[in-house]
Amino acid sequence: MSELRKDPLSRRWVIIASERARRPSDFVVEEPAQIPGFDPFAEGNEDKTPPEIAAYRTAGSRRDGPGWRVRVVPNKFPALAVEGKLQKHGSGPYDRMHGIGAHEIVIECPQTVRSFTGLPDAHVQEILWMYRDRLVDLARDRRFRYGMIFKNVGKVAGGTLYHTHSQLIATPVVPRTVALKMEHCAEYFKLRERCLIQDIVEHEIEEQSRVVLDTGHFLSFAPYAPRFPFETWIVPKFHAAHFESIEQGQMEELAFVLKRTLLKLERGLGNPPYNYMLFTAPFHDAPNESFRWHLEITPRLTHVAGFEWGTGFYINPVPPEDAAEFLRNLKL
Repeated sequence: MSELRKDPLSRRWVIIASERARRPSDFVVEEPAQIPGFDPFAEGNEDKTPPEIAAYRTAGSRRDGPGWRVRVVPNKFPALAVEGKLQKHGSGPYDRMHGIGAHEIVIECPQTVRSFTGLPDAHVQEILWMYRDRLVDLARDRRFRYGMIFKNVGKVAGGTLYHTHSQLIATPVVPRTVALKMEHCAEYFKLRERCLIQDIVEHEIEEQSRVVLDTGHFLSFAPYAPRFPFETWIVPKFHAAHFESIEQGQMEELAFVLKRTLLKLERGLGNPPYNYMLFTAPFHDAPNESFRWHLEITPRLTHVAGFEWGTGFYINPVPPEDAAEFLRNLKL
């Protein structure tokens, strides 16, 4: 029988449709991506992108030239523009402001590859450190309230270029999804005097049925009420509202966990399209005890249709316990 499950963080309901249960091999993913004949993100093509904002480079290499390991450039077609003032105003019941923000591309390596999972752990660390550095830098602009780091891989997931990259969009308002998560965490903390995400982590460790990887500082697991088959979260076991506060040892371990979680998804599901999103506290919020940054990975193996859009429910044909067991037992 199908089961309705509620995610305590978003308070979103999910239908686990067990009668539709499917194996990993049952999913048809998009056609294998073709290596492009021309790659604007590859080393040597720096003049084909906007001028770089930041880069980790070999000593002595010049800006906007070869010699970089991770490089950040403005998006050629930004969702929001850096220049200008917000000019907030209302019209009757409607509020609006100018589309001010930042939209950046994190080019994760010089090579033309689809995924960073084939790169050394030390390189994955640099990608994550660049996330942290860009969030710290953009937080200095008082117009910006939030920085969303996300990754789209494959056409179904919104990825338009083959070369592995992430994006960062800084917004002048806190996104509703983030605000609701923080609100729910604050309400839980007020009622129970405990962090909701810490309680989730402790319960998952105790249950074990949804755990994918468990290390000293991080837990990778299938959430109790996943929207999509094989949805996987990575959550720190230590308390930190802002990703920017991460320390060296924690970053080394996060790179290890993220790379291996993605490897399991890629090898187990045949390089599926996926998104990941890094949820962190808003730029100018003081550190708090109720919210904790975390990363959500959502393979795109099913489609959102009318029922999902009309109700806010999601239908997932793979119980998270089955998904976690499959990934946990997959040898790398």
